[in-house]
Amino acid sequence: MRKHLMWASASLAIVIAGCGTSPTATATPSPTCVNASATHHAYVVVEHMSGTSLQRCVGFSGDTIDGKALMDQSGIPYQTQTFSFGLGVCAVDNEPAQFSECFPKDKPYWSLFIETAGAWAPAQVGFDQEKLKDTEALGWRYVPAVDQSPSPPPLAKES
Repeated sequence: MRKHLMWASASLAIVIAGCGTSPTATATPSPTCVNASATHHAYVVVEHMSGTSLQRCVGFSGDTIDGKALMDQSGIPYQTQTFSFGLGVCAVDNEPAQFSECFPKDKPYWSLFIETAGAWAPAQVGFDQEKLKDTEALGWRYVPAVDQSPSPPPLAKES
């Protein structure tokens, strides 16, 4: 039995040592931004009810990118409904999993913020009518219905 333990220990040491060596070919890192080589970059930050968050970066040319184009290019799934103020978001990143109306009474909703110069402000129009400049962000936070003055999601981290 002692031989088996020594053999197992030696084998484990070889495996651990092998894991620490550098590979001969390095993997190409995945781009941190959609259209990363573009002149300008805007961000989407999503904070779920659970507190988990995600961020996407989208490169664009021109002076601005509208919020709908930013969301579409981010790859984050979302669903909308049209209102007098523009598009309202009913679901982002599959939260909620199902819904029958966008802003149901006494149910959580997506609150929208715009980040400019490192500070969030509540959006005043639908996200499709927002025009974002370089380094600005759309921020979504899923909040309980009782939260009439929700705090914004975490600030975007430039990539």
